[in-house]
Amino acid sequence: MRNKIPCSAERLSLLDPPMIQAVVDRNAFHIGSQYLSENRVRIVEADDAQISSAVIGNSGLYEQTIRLKEGHLISKCSCSLPEEPMCRHCIAVLLEYHRWAQPRNGQQKKTKPSAAPQPAQAPPNNNGASTPTAVTTTDFKLGEVMAFIEWLQPAIKALERGQPLPDSPKLSGELAPWTQAIRNLEERRRESEDVRINLESDMRDREAYVGRLTQQLQASMEEIKTAQASTQSLQQELSTCKEMLAKVSEVASEVGSYDSQLKSLAGEVLSKGAQLDKLANSFREVSTALKSLTKPSGTS
Repeated sequence: MRNKIPCSAERLSLLDPPMIQAVVDRNAFHIGSQYLSENRVRIVEADDAQISSAVIGNSGLYEQTIRLKEGHLISKCSCSLPEEPMCRHCIAVLLEYHRWAQPRNGQQKKTKPSAAPQPAQAPPNNNGASTPTAVTTTDFKLGEVMAFIEWLQPAIKALERGQPLPDSPKLSGELAPWTQAIRNLEERRRESEDVRINLESDMRDREAYVGRLTQQLQASMEEIKTAQASTQSLQQELSTCKEMLAKVSEVASEVGSYDSQLKSLAGEVLSKGAQLDKLANSFREVSTALKSLTKPSGTS
């Protein structure tokens, strides 16, 4: 991402945090300040006209180039963030450079301890030649930076693919915590991956358990429906039995009334029979009397 904004400052060291905050996105400035506090910014080469740097972002290492040219501040970053007019990584670099450029103990701080300094000229020896010690130290630090960058590319690919990190080069100074930080990120990613796998396994077990419970619930619902149908049938049969019992009770009461009537009729028939017996006896007596009257008088 490349941005170009007007700038009235003559030197990059004059861009203090309030000036930067006034022209950039508030959220980008906040994240850039956080990157600064977390020591994620590394300036490779810098002066008041141009800065070359690298920032460890949340998704990898990004490189920046910031310079002042013809009244404009031109910033370029390898990230693809749409933040305007400057991304969070360039903001973090400007904040870090301003901090370096501030006077400390009466002297202007020109370089960062962890950055690769320019070769310093050593005092001449007795033969009039300079000792190469400073150049050797500088070359060694630059070699470490290049080794770190060469290791970082496959390390990022390994992180993206979920593979183990390659063996890191032997680094000293402030470059060593970078590799350790990346390895810490890898360890956290692996722990998160283990947690995710465990959660997914637990989720599958729970889903299977819920599936079994659902099947049992459906079977229970079918049994409940069958029981409800049987209950309705039994209720209908019970209602029919109750109606039949009511009719039987009515018939029994009617039979009871008929029994009393039969008994009274039987009593009447018996009394009539006694009367008929008396009447028959009277008829027999009358018949006997009539027979005696009808006999001839001369018969003795």
